[in-house]
Amino acid sequence: MKKSIMAVCFLVFLTHCVEMKKQNSEQTEATEKTTDTIKAEENTGDLPIEYAENYFKATGTEPFWGLKIYGDKVELSTIEGDTIIVPHTEPIRVQDANIKMYRAQTEATSMDVIISQKECTNAMSGEVSPYSVTISYKKTGEEESHALEGCGSYVTDYRLNDIWVLEEMMSQKVSKEEFNGKDVPYMEIYTNDNRFSGFSGCNRMTGSLFYEKDLLRFAQIASTQMACPKMERESEFLKALQSGTTYKVENNRLYLSNGSQENLLIFKKID
Repeated sequence: MKKSIMAVCFLVFLTHCVEMKKQNSEQTEATEKTTDTIKAEENTGDLPIEYAENYFKATGTEPFWGLKIYGDKVELSTIEGDTIIVPHTEPIRVQDANIKMYRAQTEATSMDVIISQKECTNAMSGEVSPYSVTISYKKTGEEESHALEGCGSYVTDYRLNDIWVLEEMMSQKVSKEEFNGKDVPYMEIYTNDNRFSGFSGCNRMTGSLFYEKDLLRFAQIASTQMACPKMERESEFLKALQSGTTYKVENNRLYLSNGSQENLLIFKKID
């Protein structure tokens, strides 16, 4: 009888343990599902422009490969069909040369990407790019690194592709009267081929864009040679335009600044 009672107690205890384990498992599963749902909801929002769009792209042959650099990741596609993704890191810069190295490491892969401002020609298409790119990567467990070479270019911010009319210069509102009464300066930017054209207050102007991430320069500016009253304002505008190095696009406006002065020029977008 005593043995029977002990056996019944043991079965009750065992059943209770199994039930508790089942409840814990269901709670854990519910928590995991909730967590996954939260992550999914967090990832559904639109990413900022610096993350959603790649700002640099490169390709290579022998073997074929493609590279894209975003604000939050570096993505390498190989001819074998692999897509290797590592986190974006701040580039290591070489002093006195436009050379940047992105170095990243994950549990699966280590990767170095070196971008040099050196003209590069695609071996198959003959297309000339302004940057040479070398990549070295190694997957976990591999003894030797993979080395790739190719050509690349920065992808100019598409938001710049528009017509911009000068609104402020050196933190002061501008008017037609300051520029010979004709019109205030304006320009149209063409991001597909990195050039611009427009009116500088008296003369027509054209030039090229030099663009990298967080860097914008208006270069090789050429203009007609007409003489007008108040030419000093046009000279001030052209000097400010050439001295700008950084930019911001916000509220339908383009803000140009440099290391010593913010908002040298402010342009308003017109449709």
